[in-house]
Amino acid sequence: MSRIKPLVILGSALFAVILLIPTLLVIPFTNEKHTLNPHENSAVPASATQQNPTLQEPAIEVAVYRSKTKKIDNIPLEEYVKGVVASEMPAEFELEALKAQALTARTYIVKQLLGNEPISAPEGAVVTDTVMHQVYKSPEELRTAWGAANYEWKMERITEAVGATKGQIITYNNEPITASFFSTSNGFTENSEDYWKNSFPYLRSVESPWDKASPKFKDQVIVSVADFEKKLNVKIKSDTVGEIISRTKGNRVAQVKINDKTFDGREIREKLGLRSSDFTWKKQGTNVVITTKGYGHGVGMSQYGANGMATEGKTFKDIITYYYQAQPFQVSIPT
Repeated sequence: MSRIKPLVILGSALFAVILLIPTLLVIPFTNEKHTLNPHENSAVPASATQQNPTLQEPAIEVAVYRSKTKKIDNIPLEEYVKGVVASEMPAEFELEALKAQALTARTYIVKQLLGNEPISAPEGAVVTDTVMHQVYKSPEELRTAWGAANYEWKMERITEAVGATKGQIITYNNEPITASFFSTSNGFTENSEDYWKNSFPYLRSVESPWDKASPKFKDQVIVSVADFEKKLNVKIKSDTVGEIISRTKGNRVAQVKINDKTFDGREIREKLGLRSSDFTWKKQGTNVVITTKGYGHGVGMSQYGANGMATEGKTFKDIITYYYQAQPFQVSIPT
């Protein structure tokens, strides 16, 4: 496996990117390497600031399609990251877990700004503010959601976490990684190719025992036989719902057979609206009772796992290198 390296963009390649998306990426990353320093808040090297004390550089902005207003808001990068972390992870979580979440959020959006991962968004926008990409809420929306009494202290924690990782993203072979994350594992994360089509060397299955403490670890849903048959286009001919043929390395369902039809675990999860593709089921009268473990696709960083690691004294760097087998590096991102 290649070692994780700092993000370095060659001038010619970056120039091409800037020509293609001038409104999205205004300031290029420098090719100067920086060592990891979680307490360093400035993304611009001091020496560069001293050499150009009067230089005023515009900030990178993220064009976000707001699903409620149907408009595009241009949001400064670090403000966007704050809104994502506040929306995607409970502010009550340990600070190191919040820092890890900030890294994943920033890495994801930088990858989109560079155009390395084509996604579906309305024209003129880089991302939406929904779960299709990353959930984002504005300060006003967060104040409403949290209430005035909780807004200040929660935003203080979010701001501290984002500031501590400012200018840092996660890279592999000089490219921003696919920084996927999810709520709760079933005790293991999933190899990327076992849920999606693509295999990424840094998205490997690892144990995640901390998730058992998550309130979302186990769930049970009851589906009528009629609905079950309709959603999967099958007929249950006996008391046995279907045979689970195989499981993935992360112990989620790989394949299941119902009569003469074969499904993969993801397909079952999505068609039945299950929390996870780690499931068992049984027929009870006119219903199918389905028990799931975990919440989410299972690929990348588990949020409850990250919080569990942080509770044990692990740092955000420990969390990132464990779940992504990667290493965060500071790069110069003007904000």
